[in-house]
Amino acid sequence: MTHEIIFHHYPTSPFSEKVRVVFGMKGMTWRSVEIPNMLPKPDLLPLTGGYRKTPVMQIGADIFCDTQIILREIERRFPDPPVMPNAGLSFGLGFWTDKAFFLATVPLIFGELGPMVPEAFIKDREKMAPDRPFNLQQMKAAAPLMKDQFRAHAGFLDAQLSDGRPFVSPSMDGKPSVSDAHCHMNLWFLKGALPHLAEALLKEYPRVEAWYQRVAALGHGKPVPMDAKEALRIAKDATSEAKAVADPYDPNGRKPGDRVSVMPDDYGRDAVVGEIVFSNAQEIAIKRHDPAVGDVVVHFPRAGFWVLPA
Repeated sequence: MTHEIIFHHYPTSPFSEKVRVVFGMKGMTWRSVEIPNMLPKPDLLPLTGGYRKTPVMQIGADIFCDTQIILREIERRFPDPPVMPNAGLSFGLGFWTDKAFFLATVPLIFGELGPMVPEAFIKDREKMAPDRPFNLQQMKAAAPLMKDQFRAHAGFLDAQLSDGRPFVSPSMDGKPSVSDAHCHMNLWFLKGALPHLAEALLKEYPRVEAWYQRVAALGHGKPVPMDAKEALRIAKDATSEAKAVADPYDPNGRKPGDRVSVMPDDYGRDAVVGEIVFSNAQEIAIKRHDPAVGDVVVHFPRAGFWVLPA
């Protein structure tokens, strides 16, 4: 089993930062492939089959889409030190940070940065969510409401830290966990884009600021740059480690070999089509072929994704 992680990301991606923090918690060495923050992504889509959200993790010919499944796979392959002492509901916490908290953070940033946002970026994000226009003027108008929301979400975090714990949901020996990576993401996003606003919204929460600095000090492990073309070559030369396994509890009777279409349920609904290799309550892996990479197996989480007949 190969253990070399190839991480496809870009520096300002908040969802990528969540994973980079976990790399830091584990002190991991990983290969870093920097990808564009908008389409086209000619060296990523051959791997994913159309999934265009960031980040994506690659291990040989196995491709992992969405932070939820990426974090699960990192913990499975690199269990020491453990960062998922309470793995179940920590992913429920991730849904809060990725959706409600994130959707309060985005308008604050882009509402203020509006004139500096490239038109190409705006059009790209509009294509990702055609039913949710990326309207900078609306975001600016919503900023007062979103300041209230951001403050409230940060207050949840402050209350969690009120007993003096060093981390959000520490392990028995007081070490950080994946819950800290979830909660760190939106503060990092706002601090990086608008440090003055982050300071204003967090000034009543000194415990949160101290916690944030502890998480930031964990770093990102040891990234080693890799060219995107090399990552494609590695995928083409490798064979997936995924094995066909039937799911006896699948509520829709899916089985290995069934041809399905998988997509996120919120935005970026670019369907990836392939044949099921295995599935369970938390993961589905589908095999697909692309001339640039040969046969690969793409892994998705089940929560937050739709699986439909192809």
